[in-house]
Amino acid sequence: MLVGHHTWVFEQKPIIVATGTVGGPFEANGAIPNDFDLLHTDLWLGEDSYEKAHRVLFEEACQKAIEKGGIKKEDVQFLLGGDLINQITPTSFASRTIGAPYLGLFGACSTSMEGLALGSYIVNTNGAKYVLTGASSHNTAVEKQFRYPTEYGGQKPPTAQWTVTGAGAALLSNVGEGPRVTSATIGRVIDMGLSDPFNMGGAMAPAAVDTIEAHFNDRNLEPSYYDLIVTGDLGKIGREISLDLFKKHGLAIKESQFQDCGLIIYREDQPVLAGASGAGCSATVTYGHLLNRMKKGDFQRILVVATGALLSPLSFQQKETIPCIAHAVSIEYGGEQI
Repeated sequence: MLVGHHTWVFEQKPIIVATGTVGGPFEANGAIPNDFDLLHTDLWLGEDSYEKAHRVLFEEACQKAIEKGGIKKEDVQFLLGGDLINQITPTSFASRTIGAPYLGLFGACSTSMEGLALGSYIVNTNGAKYVLTGASSHNTAVEKQFRYPTEYGGQKPPTAQWTVTGAGAALLSNVGEGPRVTSATIGRVIDMGLSDPFNMGGAMAPAAVDTIEAHFNDRNLEPSYYDLIVTGDLGKIGREISLDLFKKHGLAIKESQFQDCGLIIYREDQPVLAGASGAGCSATVTYGHLLNRMKKGDFQRILVVATGALLSPLSFQQKETIPCIAHAVSIEYGGEQI
């Protein structure tokens, strides 16, 4: 199952039998509102803190995936998930409601594909029949922790990105119908010495390119194998850097073939500066918009590369640079799969 240095090829091709996606009011006014299962009209979600609202996002995404999968929550044998808040408390607290054996993950904004890779590994080795995996973020909760409370109205530079309020979850199984997970490339930690928390795209782009290059080398594939290669949340800055690095590394990836979830989720006239970010960004766009397009026949093969900046408020205060990571998962639906 291990191919090359750090890629798993899944012989059983675990199936994404159902997904759940939940968003907030800003996402409801975005570019892909019809790809969410549930959209909220305010950021509080009926709770008295943003962190509690964050928990509700993940609970609802998981519940939607379970409901659409036609199973009971007692049928879920493992739950894998994470978020950006200290000690991933929103996800851990939501797991009390789900009640399944739980593995908490922190890969920053790469958590969605980290969970999908590990969940697929478990299903592929017959470790479970049903695995639920997902990731979430909440704009105001995350901004308060990593930058400034939004009530301060602090000005941001053009390189900054807008944290998604949303959660996406996927139900994996070895039975049923749906898109199949065919492989996963686990990324290395890459640190190019950047320390600006308002330029996450620039910091994460080298990690994305490193994982994408490793994926094609390990699998001995040409980039043209995929209809779409999509990163998690590089935004405008990170996408441009990645395209430059592809040319430098000799990767024949067309600009039209390479997209970013952080540039898909919002409209161009929304004030998101360089694009979207957050652990919920790639989770909602992949499990909602991209899989819906696959089912419509727009894509047969996609490579989703979720990117994460592994900093903390403490590491920033201690003037550390930002180590970054990216995990790639290939998803295929229809056509020949290899």
